Amino acid sequence: MKFSESWLRSFVATDRSSDELSHLLTMAGLEVEEVEAVAPAFTHVVVGHVLEVSKHPNADRLNVCRVDIGNGNIAQIVCGAPNVAAGMKVPCALPGAVLPGEFVIKVAEVRGIESSGMLCSAKELGIDEDASGLLPLAADATAGDDVRRLLDLDDRLLTLKLTPNRADCLSLTGIAREVAALTHTPAQFPAITTVPVTGKASRAVELTAPNACPRYCGRVISGVNAHAATPEWMLRRLQRSGLRPISALVDITNYVMLELGQPLHAFDNAKLTGTVRARMAHAGETLRLLNEQTVTLTDDILVIADDAKALAMAGIMGGDDSAISLETRELFLESAFFAPAAIAGRARRYAFSSDASHRFERGVDFAATRQALERASELVLAICGGAAGPVREAQAELPARPPVRLRTARVARVLGVNFTPAQIAQVCEHLGFSFTQENDAFVVTPPSYRFDIEIEEDLIEEIARLHGYDNIPSLPPRAPLTMLAQSEDARTLHRLRQTIADRGYQEVINFAFVEEAREADFAANNDLIRLANPIASQLAVMRSSLLGGLVGTLQTNLRRRQNRVRVFETGRCFKRDAAGTPVAGFKQAWHLGGLAFGGAAPEQWGSAARSVDFFDVKADLEALFLPAVARFEKTTHPALHPGRAARILLDGEPIGVIGELHPQWAQKYELPHAPIVFELELAALTKTHVPSYAEFSRQPPAIRDIALVVDQNLELQAILDGLAGHCPALVQELRLFDVYTGKGVPQGKKSLAFRIVMQDTEKTLQDTDVDSAMQKLIDYALSAFSAQLRV
Repeated sequence: MKFSESWLRSFVATDRSSDELSHLLTMAGLEVEEVEAVAPAFTHVVVGHVLEVSKHPNADRLNVCRVDIGNGNIAQIVCGAPNVAAGMKVPCALPGAVLPGEFVIKVAEVRGIESSGMLCSAKELGIDEDASGLLPLAADATAGDDVRRLLDLDDRLLTLKLTPNRADCLSLTGIAREVAALTHTPAQFPAITTVPVTGKASRAVELTAPNACPRYCGRVISGVNAHAATPEWMLRRLQRSGLRPISALVDITNYVMLELGQPLHAFDNAKLTGTVRARMAHAGETLRLLNEQTVTLTDDILVIADDAKALAMAGIMGGDDSAISLETRELFLESAFFAPAAIAGRARRYAFSSDASHRFERGVDFAATRQALERASELVLAICGGAAGPVREAQAELPARPPVRLRTARVARVLGVNFTPAQIAQVCEHLGFSFTQENDAFVVTPPSYRFDIEIEEDLIEEIARLHGYDNIPSLPPRAPLTMLAQSEDARTLHRLRQTIADRGYQEVINFAFVEEAREADFAANNDLIRLANPIASQLAVMRSSLLGGLVGTLQTNLRRRQNRVRVFETGRCFKRDAAGTPVAGFKQAWHLGGLAFGGAAPEQWGSAARSVDFFDVKADLEALFLPAVARFEKTTHPALHPGRAARILLDGEPIGVIGELHPQWAQKYELPHAPIVFELELAALTKTHVPSYAEFSRQPPAIRDIALVVDQNLELQAILDGLAGHCPALVQELRLFDVYTGKGVPQGKKSLAFRIVMQDTEKTLQDTDVDSAMQKLIDYALSAFSAQLRV
């Protein structure tokens, strides 16, 4: 909302400076986004009355003018403007004047003729881009008067960034009400009187969609002069509010909209047939609008129509066929209240907007519909003449304004400031709210122009605004601080993040809503949780896996030539679950996901370069689980490479997956090669095993190695589990240290070398004890796995 400060001050004569006024409005929730001067600084520019104009003897395009500059002083000025003429009044910069751009006016000789000043265009004064000729001033301007004062060029323009709930401030009247309430200064609005009915012409109005248009007023004004000039004061206010003057009749409707917040529309009455009615459009009905766009209407669009056709999209834009023009002699002036729900979104559907729709979809004052019509009628008669016919009005059920109960104790609890009933009553009076008191509570009836007052908290906000947010003390919270007990078997999220960061991973944060395709690719999720109002069309569903976001992070890094990427993320994932909490029907589990891509180590001279692989990331996860030991079992997963994926089990329960990204997705998402990814349930990681003391042996260990040749397809974990289940008590450790295939090993076989550490807590082991234990393990391996001992 852009407006002239001087126009606002004509309604409420506050003594606050411009800066103070801007700060006051901003702190009251009406953010002043911009303050700009109407014109740049310049000095010594007065009204000049051109008395004579003669051709310059030495230049074809110059004129020599005799100009009255006030107090009987006549100046000779050479001027090249094409529109200069005797009798006109124009801005005249006197010698010594400084114009915008530090341009200093001096007495100068122009082609042999002395010139004592300069006649100015609007561009030379910095108030417009028009440089085609001199800026004509009002005929009644007095020669010698200061042009800045005459044109009110010390005015400033304020632009408010309004929130959608404050539709009442989309007018000068609404803003003036706010300033009056904030400064405790009475507002003086133009008196609106009922226009005398001097004409007989009228047109019936009718409501056939009363829910969408519960009030409609119309009046015919005959004998208007559409060629009449819009007054200078009105033009100035319109232009400074960002509206382009069109014609007197259109300018009047725009002026009333800015002044009162009520959009109006004027139809050429000669182009109408029969009754004017507010109805819903017929499906497929077409209408050519004032913006020269022809639209095909649907049956949820409210239109204004006569007996023959649709005339306008109600509350949005008029039709071209019924528009007024300079030939209009009789107009039908409309003022109506359209329900916000009937207007909201309709203009955007057709890819345009209008000042009227911007106001109606937020809500206008339904009690001032007729007042706005009378105000516009008064201006039409004063500027364009004519005779006003009777007002025809149709009314259905207007919006209810149910009273809101405000408790004094609730105000103190929410704001932290104690307000007396007298203070609350004063706030309501300043805002123009009618109320009654019931003990320690107020029953407040919101006015018709405040659609944002519906619940108790809305009134509390009004009290805070008028009291001033700056005046609400910032008190530190007061509460007993108790150190909470931390269980030894619990790990904090911070500790987990620090552990994985120590392994070279960097934390990222992605949106919890993702592309639908990524949910299908990385989670095979067909039961999507869709957002009712997504922030972007490609972010329309809630994620059930972190992998899609991590792959997106990798893509971003690759586009920026980062060829080694280690990232992890912790966050909620969302799935449908009838037993889910805290939102019924949805499970919101915390997950930890990670991705590794590029070299296993940063490029360096001390080791050969190689790409990160499954076992590098598996080692990272094993470090994350310590002191617990996780199991890794072969599995399949929609996001992972078949045969290069494993599920992760902790205490026998599956808690996540790890593997290489499926080649299909690496190709689809344009990755040079597949990264290694993992995803875990975070709850399983926050619990750990508390270490327990065990006496260590003081006896020397015995170490033996065996190499078993087994089938290529036999899984190592099965062998380890089998051997561990049949180990004699003296075997303390059994681990794989070598895998070999090649010369000396039959085709389809592999050689697995195990290191076996044996130790007794009470005695030194004898060779017979060691040999016996080793033979038991070998015998079991040969029988259980059809293994062969490799020597």
